[in-house]
Amino acid sequence: MGDQADKLRKIVGNIGSPVNAGFKQRKGVARVITVTSGKGGVGKTNITVNLAIVLSRMGLRVAILDVDFGFANVDVMLGISAKYTLLELIRGERNIFEVLTDGPDNIQFLSGGSGVEELIQLEKEQVVEFISNISLLDKIFDVILIDTGAGLSKNIMSFILAADEVLLVTTPEPTAITDAYAMIKMISKQDKHRIVKLVVNKAETYKEANEIMDKLLMVSDKFLSFKLQKTGYILRDECIPKAVRQQKPFCISYPKSQASHQITELAMNLLYNNEGITNMNLHSKGIRGFFSRLLSSYGVQH
Repeated sequence: MGDQADKLRKIVGNIGSPVNAGFKQRKGVARVITVTSGKGGVGKTNITVNLAIVLSRMGLRVAILDVDFGFANVDVMLGISAKYTLLELIRGERNIFEVLTDGPDNIQFLSGGSGVEELIQLEKEQVVEFISNISLLDKIFDVILIDTGAGLSKNIMSFILAADEVLLVTTPEPTAITDAYAMIKMISKQDKHRIVKLVVNKAETYKEANEIMDKLLMVSDKFLSFKLQKTGYILRDECIPKAVRQQKPFCISYPKSQASHQITELAMNLLYNNEGITNMNLHSKGIRGFFSRLLSSYGVQH
């Protein structure tokens, strides 16, 4: 596996290499954003996929890492089957470029398989090799969106706490709001300075979306001394379920829809602050930092 890692580093270092066609080296590290929710059915994966495409259209190199191990469905949303998963990378059977699958509008995605279970069983030397390989993504991508499962399990919380930023998706349903607050509570206990950005999906009106965001911001600040960030909303739109049935992202199937306009606003809010200054230069630890923290949370030496 060591020989493979050496070869990969040469590939990344050689932009003109035909083996690395389509990949260009970048400076710095990727911005890693975990997209999550307190409960299932809130549209988290749909937002992840469409957000990735919009960010790519803005000129950023974007990848999705699908780690919803129970219900991995980024490939279903895109109507594209992934040939390989994170599992083949962990086992050293495929290299980082082989496990990435091409998506629309130049995005790439990596299916998780049952990766975490295998990852935490590796020997120290294998873990070091894996981190060395996965960290090559920092040289290729500007943004990596990590689509987690829903809920408050140890696996999901580990992915949340390993990321530099968390995009928390909820809906107006009382159970979704309650579960979102439970997740905020768990995050705040672990790290008061974690950046958590709130997105409301499937609201009927802007007023309803805004009221939900304001309420969650208020209770988090008052009872947890935790500052949430209002980041955006997607109102209920009949184009979204149509696009899901077509297995095409709504921003491709229905580019002029209300939902497409709002996902673009969400992307802009992620990229720029109120003064129009780019948010890209956050103190990101990149994908290498993400997996180092993830493994540490399981007590894995590396």
